[in-house]
This record gives sequence, structure tokens and C-alpha cells, in this order.
Amino acid sequence: MRQAFRLQEVHRGEVLDRINGYDVISCRTCGFVHIMPIPDRGELERIYREEYYTETKPLYMERLEEDMEWWNTVYDDRYEFMEALLPEACRTILDIGCGPGAFLKRGMERGWRVCGIEPSRTAVRYARRLGVDVIEGFFTEKIRKGLCRFHAVHLSEVLEHLPHPEEFLRGVRDVMEEGGLICCVVPNDYSPVQKILREKLGFKPYWLAPPHHINYFSFSSLEGLLERTGFRVIHRTAMFPMDFFLLMGENYVGDDATGRHCHGMRKRLDILLADSELKEFRKALYSLMARYGVGREMVIYARKHREQLR
Repeated sequence: MRQAFRLQEVHRGEVLDRINGYDVISCRTCGFVHIMPIPDRGELERIYREEYYTETKPLYMERLEEDMEWWNTVYDDRYEFMEALLPEACRTILDIGCGPGAFLKRGMERGWRVCGIEPSRTAVRYARRLGVDVIEGFFTEKIRKGLCRFHAVHLSEVLEHLPHPEEFLRGVRDVMEEGGLICCVVPNDYSPVQKILREKLGFKPYWLAPPHHINYFSFSSLEGLLERTGFRVIHRTAMFPMDFFLLMGENYVGDDATGRHCHGMRKRLDILLADSELKEFRKALYSLMARYGVGREMVIYARKHREQLR
């Protein structure tokens, strides 16, 4: 009954933008920004099973391999944080929306027991070639019932795609051990940097991507969502603020060559700082950025409450 009520709730709030037939609203019902109308599940299942890595992101696998040294630096940050809080015997992790499995492969290399769930057939085939255990499909009740409990869950670039993220997170909580850790990564849109880009430099809201991106979070709205669904936030950090390049005059929006050039500079800086005496400075810098709402992606860690909030 509670689930049916949530699905029928009326979404109300200020319209921030309009794009491709969608309103982008700051929803008072949900507590975060999202598009209206919300796409139906059938449309989204078709996109993510068949099209996402073939039509929407056809170069993803190629560029993942090209960027793997940098990605492993990013992944090591996340594993190191969780390893500091979990005993060695408690290092089991579920990656929902695991894509081609690179995050889980890195976990295996670090001694974690891993499992992924991914709807894209293309990505699942790639992940299995890496030796990663992946379940093909969506995170449904049927799949949840077949899972064991995990000490950690990783959700990277997932929550922005979901029509009902609150229901999803309550389901995630059900497959976690008591006191388990969740790591949520989402784009940082409608950020203070993007506000400057719009108001001072005349940029349009280039970050809007309906129907693929349904939800647009801030640090506070994502923290609120986690707290409402039975988690306690324990740490906030960020990823490199790519939009700083826009502030400095390197306009990569719609320009793939410029985007790759800027990304290459970001990779070089991240890798060198992570592998030097400035490693702790790098961590502190990204945590400071999170405090001020800066960073292209938000990374928030939380623990599962002993009792689920209602």
C-alpha cells in the first residue's frame, strides 16, 4: 500500500528549465530536482538493455580502456575509504549498474568478493570477459530475493537514471548487512559553478540529458534522500571539477576533441597527486570542494541504520 501511494504522489515545484518536452522541477514532494513527465519503466528498460552502450555511449568501452590508469586511481580512493571501516573478513561488495565491470575487477585485485548487476547485454559481456561475476538484469525484487547480503554497495552514476530512487534505495538496504556501507556517486548538476557559467558567461544548461538523466541532485538533496531511506551519511567528497575548464575558457561543451584534451589534463593531475606526497592533500582538497558544493561528481558514503526509517 505504501509503495502504491508513493507512485501516485503529485510532483509539485518550481520549474527550473524546459527541454525537449520535459519540465525540470525542484520537487517539493521528492526533495530533489527531476524531470516531468517521468519516463515509464518500459521505455527505460529498452534504453538500458539495448541502446545505452551501443547508441548513447558507443565509445565508452574504448575510452574506459584508454583511461584505465586514471579510473583505477578513482576506484582506489573508494576502496581505501571502505577498507578503513570494514574488517578484512567483511569485504563483500555489490555494484548495481556495474557497467563493464572495471570497478569490480579492481576490487577483486584488492581482495574483495564482488558481484555486479547490469541491464546492458553489451556491458555484461565485457564484464564477464574480465572475469567479473555479473547478473544481467535490473535490480528487481526477484533478483533481490536471490542475493546474499553484502557489506558494501556501490552505486555509481545510477540514481540519476531512476524514476523512483527512494524505492530503489529501500531495496538496496534490504541486501546489506547491518552497519554496511553504501557509496553513491552522481553528477553534481545545478551546482555553484554551473550557476556562474549561466549567469556570468551565458552558458545554457548543457548538463540536462532527459530522458536518460531523470534526477538532478545536490549534496544536500542526496544526503536527505539517503537519510530518509535508512542510511546515515558519514563522508562527502567530490571528483575533479571539470567545469573549471569552462570557467578558464576551454569550452568543451559539444566539442569532443576539446573535452578529451581537458580530460587528459585532469587525468594527469589526479594520477600524479594520488601517487605522491600530496596524496592526502588531494583527498582533503576534494572533501573541501564537497563542503562548498563543487566537483563534477558527488561521492557520498553512508552506513545502513539498524532500524529502517519510515
